[in-house]
Amino acid sequence: MTALTRTRIESIDLLKGLVMVIMALDHTRDYFHASAFLFDPTDPSQTTLVIFFTRWITHFCAPAFSFLAGISVFMVSRRKTKSELSRFLIKRGLWLVFIELTIVNFAWYFDPRFHTFNLFVIWSLGISMIVLAGLIHLPRKLILLFCLTLIVGHNLLDNIHFEGNLLWSVLHQFSIFKLSDTTQLYTGYPLIPWIAVMALGYYFGSLYDPSFEPLKRKRLLNLIGIAAISIFILLRWLNWYGNPIAWNHYETISQSLISFMNPAKYPPSLMYLLMTLGGVFLFLANSEKLKGRIVNFFSVFGRVPFFYYVLHLYLIHILAMGFAQFSGFGWQKLILPGWIGELPGFKGYGWDLWVVYLVWIGIVALLYPLCKRFDQYKTTHKSKWWLSYL
Repeated sequence: MTALTRTRIESIDLLKGLVMVIMALDHTRDYFHASAFLFDPTDPSQTTLVIFFTRWITHFCAPAFSFLAGISVFMVSRRKTKSELSRFLIKRGLWLVFIELTIVNFAWYFDPRFHTFNLFVIWSLGISMIVLAGLIHLPRKLILLFCLTLIVGHNLLDNIHFEGNLLWSVLHQFSIFKLSDTTQLYTGYPLIPWIAVMALGYYFGSLYDPSFEPLKRKRLLNLIGIAAISIFILLRWLNWYGNPIAWNHYETISQSLISFMNPAKYPPSLMYLLMTLGGVFLFLANSEKLKGRIVNFFSVFGRVPFFYYVLHLYLIHILAMGFAQFSGFGWQKLILPGWIGELPGFKGYGWDLWVVYLVWIGIVALLYPLCKRFDQYKTTHKSKWWLSYL
């Protein structure tokens, strides 16, 4: 039984670590790729297949991590009472929101005056935990109903707009708000339906109970994954429901493919979540028996995701400053008043995509020994309460 439990946890850590490493590719592209300052990498009329799929593969990161966070909460629930778990989730959620607005926000911009604030993925995870603190007290069927209602039905809200309404943007509409003449706020990760993704992970956490038969779990996850991707292909092809923008036929097959494979992320549409979570279910179904050095490598990042996340943002930004200085662009311009890809002064800055990949590989390689050391520290100091917040 002990060996089985360890395998289950390692399969989850493997996926978590894999998406964390892939996530760094997208963030590296943001700060290093020349075309990032010229056009949207998902625009069929301007991008290429290589650039598009460099962006597309990272679409799986946020849904996978949010879903896996929900599974992790279920595992913690086996050691805590519902009241204890609720208190932990509220405290952990508030902590993540604070970190998003301070340490993580500074990592994106290196701006000591904080001209821009982001409500991005860490914020979304934090609020999702706070909401989950209440949901865990509901019957499991009601939790599933809540998740499906938000994930399947939220695109009915796509045509509802309240311009200048911060609450509505926080809930369901990506916006940029002017808080003052010099300060702005990005609502990059509206809460609907992100809060349902984590809750869905909590619901499916029961599949990882030691009493659940592994073969049955594999069959169920495969069935759900195949069904999700099949529904995505069908609904996307019909352009019927599930995405605010229909896909289009273009002059070339590659452009049409890019349009088809690019459902909305902000907020994540039903099509986006079927595509990405379908892949998550399939990976979880077929990765439990994977072993070896590669698995161990990625699992290290999966066991210390928060530590890795913060470090990789700072390392990417510091390296970008060095590259900018080396190229004559000037490191000072990497002290950013707003999102780097939207600043007109960066046109002409950046490198080819192969440089982005080399920098990404270097970042992962540099962070691996630090993450491994921290993972070992966490393993040997489980009694330290504050480690549960990192």
